[in-house]
Amino acid sequence: MTAVLVSGCDDGAGAPLVIEGTPPAAPYGGPLYVPTTDPEDHSPRSLLLASGAAGRALECDGRIFEGGGPDGWSASDGGDTPEDGLRLFFDIFQPSQPDHGYRVERRDAARVLYSFDAGGRTKVAVVVAKDQKDRPGWGPETNASCDPAELPARYAADLGWEVWTDRAGKRVPVSRLTSASGSEHCDWQSARFLDLDGREYARDPEGVLGRDGLLRAPYRRHVRMPSDARDTGYHYRGWRLWLTDDHETAYVRTSDGVEAWPRVKADVGCR
Repeated sequence: MTAVLVSGCDDGAGAPLVIEGTPPAAPYGGPLYVPTTDPEDHSPRSLLLASGAAGRALECDGRIFEGGGPDGWSASDGGDTPEDGLRLFFDIFQPSQPDHGYRVERRDAARVLYSFDAGGRTKVAVVVAKDQKDRPGWGPETNASCDPAELPARYAADLGWEVWTDRAGKRVPVSRLTSASGSEHCDWQSARFLDLDGREYARDPEGVLGRDGLLRAPYRRHVRMPSDARDTGYHYRGWRLWLTDDHETAYVRTSDGVEAWPRVKADVGCR
């Protein structure tokens, strides 16, 4: 989506990177080294092949969300301990994943698997390795994560994700639906973007997107709900999302009425 998300989770400033944790009921039992291939796309199969052992250690409710490696450290970067190698992962990649609260799930002489858990299940996995070719010391080898909606709510929020819920109160994967404020870099912070199944809509109360011709239609703050609109059941805080069959406008019911968020033109970027 167009909006920019925060890298790293800073709510845990001062919290330990690695904790003792509680061993899972079924720890990962596979090899810590699995050959990887370069990702061809962002499909689950491609991410799994690119993330090696880290991808196989995940315990997602849905599909794998991110995964990659190896793209390691230089000769002078390697750490003295496995924890140094995990810390280097955040320094090099600045991933949109929690940056504290990991525990050791498995280790051998040359590799350590660190996991970040939610409900006793691995949602983020990082494998660090020792003394790779031309890369002495400990550093990150592979990494993978589940959808941010599977993280505890405060972690997902700290990472910049707005996680919607369905009519049953279940958190909706951000790979299907999410929203976020516009980028300050683009001077779009007054706008808000909503991404649903690859279609992007925008709230533009100050006209910053409409001014640049980035919307398919004007944003409207007060409209009458169309008779053919249906309640999707998706809601976030005080917003409820309604759609018509043409999917050209997202109708967002608020405590003040109904807003019309138009579709965003393809390939939107700062000019």
